Amino acid sequence: MKTRCFDHIDLRVTDMETARKFYGKILPQLGFVHESPGDDYYSFYAGGGERPLEFFGLTEEKNYRPNSTRIAFWADTREQVDRIAQLVRDAGGKNLEGPEVCEDYSPGYYAFFFEDPDGNKLEICCRETPVFAD
Repeated sequence: MKTRCFDHIDLRVTDMETARKFYGKILPQLGFVHESPGDDYYSFYAGGGERPLEFFGLTEEKNYRPNSTRIAFWADTREQVDRIAQLVRDAGGKNLEGPEVCEDYSPGYYAFFFEDPDGNKLEICCRETPVFAD
């Protein structure tokens, strides 16, 4: 059986320094606690120890334009959603919505929606009732 469902996210940004500062304030609170700069990328790695690490990578592309894709991060509690929402506000997130209960999504779904400086769509969510595949 697989130990993980994804390996990494490779997000395009137009200005690496702006993105690094923005995500550097948020991603550590979501478990991406190790930073690793590269020549053409910047990565935030999760966890540690003896297991492979998932990571959130940034790649600069000057002509990049965001689309409607949304990346949602898991929070264990509503309080964690609220705390990270405040970090996003302080970091300069755009088009902020919530935190709020989104009953249309699923019972007890609590989320904060926002965009990064490039307009990439992100979300922090907490599910009080787990979702199961049929």
